[in-house]
Amino acid sequence: MCMSVAALSFVSMTHVRAQSVEFGLRLMPTFSSFDLRTSSGGTVKGEVKVGFGAGALLGFNFSDHVGVQGEIIYTTMSQKYKESDIERKVNLRYVNIPLLLSLNTNKTGGVNFNIVAGPQIGISVGSSLNISGNNSTDSTQAVLSVKKGDLGVAYGVGVDFGINESHTIRMSLGYRGVLGLIDISDNSGTIVTDSYYVLGKTHIKSNAAYIGLSFLF
Repeated sequence: MCMSVAALSFVSMTHVRAQSVEFGLRLMPTFSSFDLRTSSGGTVKGEVKVGFGAGALLGFNFSDHVGVQGEIIYTTMSQKYKESDIERKVNLRYVNIPLLLSLNTNKTGGVNFNIVAGPQIGISVGSSLNISGNNSTDSTQAVLSVKKGDLGVAYGVGVDFGINESHTIRMSLGYRGVLGLIDISDNSGTIVTDSYYVLGKTHIKSNAAYIGLSFLF
């Protein structure tokens, strides 16, 4: 009986130890793509620009191999295209909130490889349209309108390195992709004559690299 109680206590203690909490910060430069419209009604892929990304994560590890993590990431995305002598640049800003399942080779080891996947909610926090060049001959006006929310699937791979003796302070490097599931353009409003929506029917696709620092508790 005593041996059974001791064995049960050992299993319980091991389980509790495996349930480690993780908090981290990340920088995440982002490359994104979405469809843009020309004044003639055609669709064009803009020139991809590097966007800024930064955020924080909070994770809960059920074991050294399985966990979940939620993140809050501020991301900027930009694309530009040129039509005749006019250059237009579309800027989008989002707060993204992914909830991810994490599979690891050894979360508390000196080196850990991981893959993550899960849904992501995006909240639009602003957008702008910059126009440069000789627009004196442009008879049409571009209008940028974006839906307040986005929904997508986030996925990625990474590697963590324990940088202290107990491996509780960790540096991480990796890749994160997002595939948008809904059309982010909001072209339902009324616009004046000789105006057009510059954002075509589009789903955001983004690719990012990240570097971060996290702490296991």
